[in-house]
Amino acid sequence: MSRSADNAAAARTDALVAALTEAGLAPVTDPDVLAAHSQDHAGLVPAGRAAALVRARSTAEVSAAVRIAAELATPVVPQGARTGLAGAATAVDGALLLDVSGMDRIIEVDPVDRLAVVQPGVLNAAISQAAKDSGLRYSPDPGSWLISTIGGNIATAAGGMCCVKYGTTPEYVLALEVVLASGEVMRCGRRTAKGVAGYDLVRLFCGSEGTLGIITEATVKLSPVPAQRLTLAAVFDTTADAGRAVTAVMAAGKQPSLLELIDNVHLRALEALRPMGLPTEAAALLLVAADTDPERELIAIEELCTAAGAVEVFRATDAAEADALLESRRNAYHAMEKLGTVLVDDVAVPRARLAEALDGVQAAAERHGVVIGVIAHAGDGNLHPNIIVHPEVPGSLEAGRAAFDEILEMALAMGGTITGEHGVGMLKRDWLAKEVDPVNLAVQRRLKAAMDPLGILNPGKVLA
Repeated sequence: MSRSADNAAAARTDALVAALTEAGLAPVTDPDVLAAHSQDHAGLVPAGRAAALVRARSTAEVSAAVRIAAELATPVVPQGARTGLAGAATAVDGALLLDVSGMDRIIEVDPVDRLAVVQPGVLNAAISQAAKDSGLRYSPDPGSWLISTIGGNIATAAGGMCCVKYGTTPEYVLALEVVLASGEVMRCGRRTAKGVAGYDLVRLFCGSEGTLGIITEATVKLSPVPAQRLTLAAVFDTTADAGRAVTAVMAAGKQPSLLELIDNVHLRALEALRPMGLPTEAAALLLVAADTDPERELIAIEELCTAAGAVEVFRATDAAEADALLESRRNAYHAMEKLGTVLVDDVAVPRARLAEALDGVQAAAERHGVVIGVIAHAGDGNLHPNIIVHPEVPGSLEAGRAAFDEILEMALAMGGTITGEHGVGMLKRDWLAKEVDPVNLAVQRRLKAAMDPLGILNPGKVLA
C-alpha cells in the first residue's frame, strides 16, 4: 500500500473511531485485540486488517454502529463466538468488527407455545438448559453447541448431529429482529404455530452469513425432550460397507435420531486425545441412536448393519456410556488439530451415493498424498472430510487444497452441494457459481444490492 493510501485509510479509521466514541460505543483499536478478533476457525482463510471493534450490548447499539458505518461507507463484519469454519466472521480490510456475543440474554421461555426468545449471543446449549424444567429442548445441535452462539447458528443455517430426524436450524426459527444495512431495525416472522402473511423473510436471513442484516433477537421453536434414547455402535472393515449400511437403514424407512460415521483416521485421533477404548483398527464406526420405540428401532438397524458387513455391533450399556460416545464424536475436529492444520471440507451428496462419496474421498487422499479423515452426518449424506496440511512443509498446503477442490467437484458431479451446513463464507465463495445457475446467482446479487446498496455488510462473503 502506498503512503497516500495509508494516510487515507488512517483518516477513515480516525473518523470512524471518533464517530463511534461520540455515540458512546467505546470502540477498541488495540492491534493485538483486533488481531485476536479477526479470524474464525477457518484458519487458512486470510484475515484483513480491521479498523475497530465494537462490543454491542443491545439492539440500539448495533443499530447506531451500523448507521455510523453506513455514513462512512465502512465495512461491517458481524461476529459472535467465531466458531465458524468458512471464514464468514473473518475481518476484511478497514472493517468495523461488530461483536454481538455479549448480547446473551434468554428473554423468555414459553412452554405453552413451545418457543424461546433469545439474543444472538446465547450459546446453543444454554437454550436447552433453560427449557429443561419445562420438558423441552432446542433440537438443532451442531458439534460446537457448547461454544457456538444462536446468532451464528442462524446466520450460517447450522446443522448438527440430530438433523437426520429433527432437521436443521432454519426449521426452528420462528421470528427475527434484524438490523439492516441502513441501521433500521426490522422484525419478521411470528410467534404462532402457523403464519403465512407476506414473504418469508425469516428464511431469507437464515444462512445469509451477515450479508443482508445483523440478527439481534431470535424466536426459536422448542421440542419435547424424548422420554428415552438408546445408542449402538457398529464397526466396519471398510468405509464403503458403512456407507451401504446407512443407505439400507434409510431405505428401510427407519428413523434414527442420530446416524453418524467416524472413520479410522478420526477413531485413532480421538483415542489419542482421550482414551476410551474406541476400535482403532476399524475402517469406520457408525454411531446410531433412536428415541422413538428405540428398542425395536435399534434391533432392526442392527440387523441392517450386520447384513451390510458390520463385524461387530454393541449397545451402550447406560446413558453415561452413550453420552461418552456422543461427546467423543463432538471432539472429532479438536482431535484432528493434534495432527496438523485442518482444512475442513463440508459437502453433502444424495444418501444413495454416500458409499461412493466415501470411496472418492479416500481416492483423493491417495492421489494427492495427504491425510484425510472423514466424519459424517451420514443419515443426511453430509460428509466432513478433514484434510491435514502442514503449511511449513513445501507443497503440503497446495496438495491439501487440490484434494479439497477435488472433493467439491465430486460432490457437485453426484448432484450434491459444496456446503451442507458450514456455509460459503470466504472459503467457498468462488464455488457458488459452479453450483447454482446464472439466473439464480443474478437474483442473489440483486437481493444483496437491494438490501445493502453500499455493500457494507460482510463484504467478500458468500458472493464473489
